[in-house]
Amino acid sequence: MRTLTAWVPVGFPDVQPGDDIGSMVLDMFRFNDVAPEDHDVLVIAQKVISKAEGSVINLGEITPTPAAKELAAQAHKDPRLVQVILNESSAVMRVRPGLIIAEHRLGFICANAGVDHSNVGLGENWVTILPKDPDASAEAIRSRMEETFRVHVGVIINDTHGRPFREGAVGVAIGVAGLEPLFSYVGQQDLFGYVLRTSIEGVADELAATASLLQGQGAEGTPMVLIRGGRFKPGIGSLVELLREPKKDMFR
Repeated sequence: MRTLTAWVPVGFPDVQPGDDIGSMVLDMFRFNDVAPEDHDVLVIAQKVISKAEGSVINLGEITPTPAAKELAAQAHKDPRLVQVILNESSAVMRVRPGLIIAEHRLGFICANAGVDHSNVGLGENWVTILPKDPDASAEAIRSRMEETFRVHVGVIINDTHGRPFREGAVGVAIGVAGLEPLFSYVGQQDLFGYVLRTSIEGVADELAATASLLQGQGAEGTPMVLIRGGRFKPGIGSLVELLREPKKDMFR
């Protein structure tokens, strides 16, 4: 019998810009009397990474350009917020009242280019943007855990994204370290001997979504989840592996 176990350390403190998020993670393991083991995966929410790294913006300091004002009128959004979205985007994909879908500079496509008002805690004019290099952020935490606990673990930074053709946001990986984000079954046989030709599983996203169920979206205050029993291959890993090449994307 295979099992998948997830722990949610409680008592995570409010994160402020400049905090050492790696030390906070280690402290939470000690406080909750939980120690990671080889091949565990730590999933930690993007919001606390962004806040610790100073990826926060005061809209009161933003002057919107004419382009931002025009887009804001279409989307019925604050022009200052739209300016931040444009600053974080490489392209705007879709616009309708209440929604901007943009391609983030790191390559993934999501609402508002990941710019978010929720759980910032610095005042109503403040928003978070996504970390500048989520893979590097994940690797920094992974290396601290390996050094402290002498185990090899994977680390995923997750965020919640909406999906085309489906209602409801789900957790996805936006930063990866210590594991291969994809698991290929190509060349393996199914139960009846059929050789699989295209089956590639997005394990990093699946683990990110598992953690998101426990993290919550509101006032839970539980940004980190330790998962044991997940099927993945150790490796360097990178967000880039999860992004489909534009020439292969039928929906752009």
